[in-house]
Amino acid sequence: MPQHVVVVGAGVIGLSSALLLRQAGHAVTIVARDFPESFETIDPLTKINYTSPWGGAHNRWVPPHHTLPAHLIREHALSRTTYTHMQRLFQAHPHTAGITFCKGIEYMEQPGPAQTETLSTPANPNALDLPGFRLLERGEFPAGGSGGGGGGGGGGGVAWGCEYDTWCVNPMVYCAFLLRRFVNRGGRIVRRELRRPEEVFALSAAELGLAVGGDGDKKVPVVAAVVNASGTGLVPDPDMTITRGQTCLVAEDCDATVTRQNVDGTWTFCVPRGFEGGTIIGGTKELNNWDTKPSAEVRAELLRKFVETYPKILGGKKELTVVRDIVGRRPTRNGGPRIEGEVVPGAGFVMHAYGLGGRGYELSWGVAEAVVEGVETQIQGAEAKL
Repeated sequence: MPQHVVVVGAGVIGLSSALLLRQAGHAVTIVARDFPESFETIDPLTKINYTSPWGGAHNRWVPPHHTLPAHLIREHALSRTTYTHMQRLFQAHPHTAGITFCKGIEYMEQPGPAQTETLSTPANPNALDLPGFRLLERGEFPAGGSGGGGGGGGGGGVAWGCEYDTWCVNPMVYCAFLLRRFVNRGGRIVRRELRRPEEVFALSAAELGLAVGGDGDKKVPVVAAVVNASGTGLVPDPDMTITRGQTCLVAEDCDATVTRQNVDGTWTFCVPRGFEGGTIIGGTKELNNWDTKPSAEVRAELLRKFVETYPKILGGKKELTVVRDIVGRRPTRNGGPRIEGEVVPGAGFVMHAYGLGGRGYELSWGVAEAVVEGVETQIQGAEAKL
């Protein structure tokens, strides 16, 4: 029997989960402090902890391999599920969903076994059956050197490369699209800041925007389950931290997502946003760095490295047109995201879906499907005991 489910958080995970729960027939309310709005008007300091606006927001395949952490194996399956959902949304709403399909290009200066054994082998150049996958010839590698001392000539230090079909999104166009679909399908939203997901169970029907009678101020048990899609988790979790990322938005459009692994462990990449949103050039990954201020020196280095890797983005110009610096905090969980349910004593069932770091968009629909499965399993079990 359909029940009332409350989703905490209106980032990409909360929105995706709320939509699938509503699609499954449940009454759903999203409770969040922050909701999607125009990216151009968002204050980067006051909204720095609302992660979804600042994401590069694209799909980059991370091939599973037995030498990698177990959570990456699971995440590959989640990304495949998300890819399928993105295809369907794009086909149905190519001009309004904020989704763009394009080529993904990768250059590796030190490819690992995940690339050379799992992703492609001489016997099977597309072992994972990725859409549009092709190994690049050496002559297609970038001529420019990397920031990590890759050296000039012979591909500038690049030892392996590939391309595949992928997607990227304009974050706030896409999230606003999801929110609009949710509301148009009968979903409710409540703007409220919570400190713990358990707080939801103490809210009345009136506080959750539900139709009530004369006892509207009375606290009543109207919530069957809470989805904790708060990003940081809002619960004590010693494995939670943040990863600071600095990127730069430029006005130029790029025709592909481009990722380069430099020999020094840094990454050079771009993510086109589409819908006249320019292109994100990145980027840094700084664990446990809470600094909100962008560095002009870092920006200059990011732009230099990317132009060397993919000079095509210049389109004959001398330099890129900087729109704004971006600093984001990606809620990161050691050991991978927490996607599991628990019954909190004195409150009720909480389905956790947080800690995805920088992979929220590319895993979103896979996580949302797991959320619906967890919630419905709990509800069915509770009904069976009645």
